[in-house]
Amino acid sequence: MAIKNKQVAAAWRAGQSATNHRRSFYCLDDGSLWSYNLKIGQRTPSGFCIMANYTASGEFKSMTTSCHIGVARVVAHQVWHPKVWDVSQFSHRLPF
Repeated sequence: MAIKNKQVAAAWRAGQSATNHRRSFYCLDDGSLWSYNLKIGQRTPSGFCIMANYTASGEFKSMTTSCHIGVARVVAHQVWHPKVWDVSQFSHRLPF
């Protein structure tokens, strides 16, 4: 069921899966949070929510992703700089 962006962020924090009406902002059962095909957050098994700051003050990707970050950062426990995120175990990609 498609829902609003704030509800996607709340579902991510609660460990549930959800997607917005455009399917551009979603979270999965594995705790990952996505903006389009860019992973922007991860909920750990203990429920701690960490996300990357892909905005103008971090590493800009797009206006829509910046909006998704703005909504999700309200419910996240920590927001990391993208360079820290990229080398973490949560991003699923290595910078080299």
